[in-house]
This record gives sequence, structure tokens and C-alpha cells, in this order.
Amino acid sequence: MDERMIGAAQAGDINILYELILNDPFVLQRIDDVPFFHTPLHVAASAGHIDFMMEMINLKPSFARKLNQAGFSPMHLALQNQNTQAVLRLLRFDEGLVRVKGREGFTPLHHVAQNGNIDFLIKFLEVCPEAIEDVTVRDETVFHLAVKNDRFEAFQVLVGWLIRSRHKAANRWEKELLSWPDIDGNTVLHVAAIRNRPQVVKVLLERLCGDHINAKNAEGLTALDIPSQYPLDEGKVDYKESIKDMISKAGGLSGSSSSLPKTSISSVHIESLKGKVPVLQKIATIASRGKKGIPYEMRNTFLVVTVLIITATYTATLNPPKQPETISKNSLNFHLKYDASLGSTSTGPAPSPAPSEEKDLRNLLDVSAMFWLYNTLTFGQQLF
Repeated sequence: MDERMIGAAQAGDINILYELILNDPFVLQRIDDVPFFHTPLHVAASAGHIDFMMEMINLKPSFARKLNQAGFSPMHLALQNQNTQAVLRLLRFDEGLVRVKGREGFTPLHHVAQNGNIDFLIKFLEVCPEAIEDVTVRDETVFHLAVKNDRFEAFQVLVGWLIRSRHKAANRWEKELLSWPDIDGNTVLHVAAIRNRPQVVKVLLERLCGDHINAKNAEGLTALDIPSQYPLDEGKVDYKESIKDMISKAGGLSGSSSSLPKTSISSVHIESLKGKVPVLQKIATIASRGKKGIPYEMRNTFLVVTVLIITATYTATLNPPKQPETISKNSLNFHLKYDASLGSTSTGPAPSPAPSEEKDLRNLLDVSAMFWLYNTLTFGQQLF
């Protein structure tokens, strides 16, 4: 980048910026063409020059999400340099900047959880609640990062926000995120046990079910095994024993316990693949496979056409066309005899329907069967 452009961004001088653009209209475009670049917006965000920063966003909005050569976005740098107003202005421009993944997969939300910045933690979750789902390249959640960096207050705020959230995905988040394993298989409970944090353990045990309390990490250890596996620090023996007691009272088991299932990398139970396939499962599989082979637009069209055919056929069957007035005598006698037979006590077989009536009935059954099959495919796909 041109030295004068760097100087303009560092000083926040918009006049010099436009002088450079006047001399070279493509000066910003060339910067944008480079995948990773320390743009004038990065410089201004780091220095806290709000006016220059917003002018740059106005000219090149794409700079707001660009990472520099070190793997940081402008918002990452504004946070690192504690430029609060720069962060807030960037957030006002694009709330999604909270989820931009930088170096090692860290988002701005990860950054504030790691550093214990409660104000920004709450603000980020307020404007972009979905950001709580993001994990680092090591599969760490914001809960992992708060506990690993001894940010208990941040951890409390995160849990408190999670259990109070009315977001449509809040139930799933509460079930998954507090028991989410990182790249080493350690849940937040494992991390709390490793770092001797009984307060964190207490909060987690109030929220976790038995299966999550007894989750195993990559070494096959549960949280109950951690105090015995990691060396005790002097002066923290009581904490270690306290953590072990708390986990044990909550139903915690050792990873070697026969009561726990064997660890498997597969999400499918192995034994379920060895037995015979139940009839209902076969039907569901056929239905699912059948529907997947039909394009979405064709399925909708087919359903509408099928319903119309059934309606028309059913109406035609119930309301056959009127007979001509010039009916032959034999036909009239047949109908009179047939009507009389309906009121008689005869146990003989009822007269057979006319060939045309049989054909209409067969057509109705064929179409009904076709509709039933399609409906089965549709319903089966929704379930599976």
C-alpha cells in the first residue's frame, strides 16, 4: 500500500485520501483485489479514527470483512486496541461482523469472551445471537474460552444469557453448547475440572444431564477422572477433592466404569446395522429415496395435478352424465327391475355395474393409489 495512503489512514485525513483517489482512481480497487491485506480501514480502526473509517467503508464496504496478513479484520483490531467507538460504529454498519472468523477461527465474540469484556459480550449477543454457535478451529465455544482464560464473570453472563434466550434455537443451544467437546474431546466440564474451578463446575452440574456429565474426552476420561489424572497444585488439594465430590454426587462416573457405553467415533449404533431392517423402516427408506429422486418443482406440480384428477374423477363417479330421453324399452325395463331389486328382500347377488362404471371405479382406485404413494413419499421425506 502507498505510504501516503498509510499516512492518511493513520492521521485520519480524508482530504489526502481523495487526493490519492484523484491521482489514481483504482488505488482502492487494487487493494481489494488482494485476498489478505492490511487495508486503510484496518489502519483507521486500529488508530480509532472514526470519520476516516466510515468514509472508507462508504467507498469500499468489502474492506470491513477483509482479513489482513495476520488474520485479523478491522473489528478484531479495534477490539485489540480497545477502540470502543470504532467497534460500535462497525457494529452499526454490519451486525454480522461479530461472526467474521479471523486467525484460528476466532470471531470478535470469541475475543471478548476470552478477554472478559462483559459490555461487548452482552452487546454482541444482543445484536447477533447466532454468533454463540461459532467455534474456533479447535472446536472451542465461547464457554470453553471463558473458562480456559479464567473469566468466570463472562462465563456466568454467557450461561445466564443462554438460559434466558427466547431465540428459536435456544433449546438446542442450551442442550448442545454446554456439553460441546473441543478438538481434544474436552467439554467445558472437563476444562473446569482441569483448571480447578469449582464455581464453574457447580454452575454446569445444575444444567447438565447424566450423559453430558459422563462424557468422555479423546483419552477416554470423564470429568470425574480429571482430578486424579492431573497433578495437584499446592494449596488447591481441597478444591480438587471438592470438584470430585460434586461430580460424584451429581452422578458422575469414571471413564472405565462398565455402566458407561464404549466410546465410538460413529454417531450410529453399530448393533443397529447388524440386525434385520423393520418393515416400517423399509417403507420409510423407500419413501425417502423415492422423493429425493423427484425435483422439488415437479413434486409440487405432481401433487396439485393428482389432487385435481382425483377430485374430477370422484365427482364424475358420483354424478354420472344424464341418459338421453329416448331410452329403449329394454333399458327402461332393466332399470325398473334393478330399482325394484333394491327394495326387495331377495338374497340374490346385486346386478353387476355397467362396464363404463367398472372402468371409472378402476381409474379412481388407480389415481387414489398413485396419490397415496406420492403422499407417503412426501410424508416420509418430511420425517426422515
